[in-house]
Amino acid sequence: MLFTHLADDLFRPLASPSRAFNAALLLHLHRRVMAYSVEPIRKGELLAAIGDFAAGWTQGTIADDEALPPDPVERRSAIYRRFVEAGWLVERRERYVPVVDFDPEARLLLEELSRLDRGETRSYGGAVLDVLGSLESAVANPADRSEALSNAAKAARTFLGHVRSLAGSMRKIEERILREEDQRAAFRLYFEDFVERHLISDYRTLHTRFNPFRFRSAIVREAGRALRDPLLVRGLAEALVREARAPDLAAGERRVRADLAEILAVFEGLDRHLEAVDDVVARLERRIAAAVRYLDRPDTLAIERTAAALRAVGAAAGPPDLAPEVSLLRPPLGEAHLFTPRSRRAPIEAEPLPEIHLDPAIEAFVIAKAEFRRRTTVTPETIATFLEVKLGRAPSIRGSQIAVEDVDEFVIFQRLREIDVLFDGTLGERYALSRAEGRVSNGWLDCPDFVVARRGAGQGAARA
Repeated sequence: MLFTHLADDLFRPLASPSRAFNAALLLHLHRRVMAYSVEPIRKGELLAAIGDFAAGWTQGTIADDEALPPDPVERRSAIYRRFVEAGWLVERRERYVPVVDFDPEARLLLEELSRLDRGETRSYGGAVLDVLGSLESAVANPADRSEALSNAAKAARTFLGHVRSLAGSMRKIEERILREEDQRAAFRLYFEDFVERHLISDYRTLHTRFNPFRFRSAIVREAGRALRDPLLVRGLAEALVREARAPDLAAGERRVRADLAEILAVFEGLDRHLEAVDDVVARLERRIAAAVRYLDRPDTLAIERTAAALRAVGAAAGPPDLAPEVSLLRPPLGEAHLFTPRSRRAPIEAEPLPEIHLDPAIEAFVIAKAEFRRRTTVTPETIATFLEVKLGRAPSIRGSQIAVEDVDEFVIFQRLREIDVLFDGTLGERYALSRAEGRVSNGWLDCPDFVVARRGAGQGAARA
């Protein structure tokens, strides 16, 4: 649980009347005073930093229920005790010198609060490339880079969280805009918070030419291939066990499969989150466009006044004495700026593949090629069938006694001299091969003679 690691009064300064000052001071100490310090800072230096920061704040914004002393030295000490008692700061002595540092758990929480305060946007391209790079590294070298798979799953979770928070932030700003009664304040919220902070910095990234999602198919393909490869999963699991990050091989394999499945689920289900973001953007743009359209009151007398002016001009005896650049019929200067509502992307229609009719000559060629490959391919079954036909009831037969009738039999006959080692010695268990005096010359092949005999029968007769 969270509160078993944090101090009981840790959130008290952030819920007090002076919470704005306390939060700003904590962030100042975290970012400026103690950010790059390897060793704990001396207490005197920290008190001086607190005093300098508090000098720019009024007494009312600093004080809580208890009254702070007006003396600057005593006031900074009171503020320091406030954070020590709450559990944010830890004081100890090193060589009789008091030093101060952040509580370890409180520092982790403060880092998240600092990131939230900065409102930093997530680089979608960087997040997707982190996942892809870590995944490819783990797949290419599972024995030494198994930790990269965990990093890829963690980066995928972080990336999904930011995409979901983007839609949530947009909905939150939408509610604030709709509740705002002042139109100027509503427009300010729309352009400053919505457009500048989210629509430009985050949402626009998803619709650029170099869309980071172009790597999504590579991630899905790589994770799916790894998940279907039992040897790769086992290699990653063995690395987890060897690095003491899994108790046994079964637990390691479960963890590897869980990480790969999580990466697949994140990047295969991103479309639903992006559709939610698109809905919020389109809805807000329609509302702002409607507000702009009805912002000015309609002038019901404009048409009557224009008609009266044209009648007066037409009834005049002579042309009016007007400057050359003035004309009642001239259109407004400048380019037209007409609002075009955002159109929804049309769904992709599935078109059936056209039926392809092959040329009969091509089909005949394919069939003939397959038949040629069948006739010229030697298998253990074809050799065994050939030998059984030639042997008949005899226990053995010499190569010079085998009659070769056609090309099909010649293809098999020329491989008989390798029967003892052919196909990893499979046929050597059924037939024995031995040399014989003389030569084979049958018009197809000229080679030393040989004897093929069935195993366990007639081998002595064959040798004789």
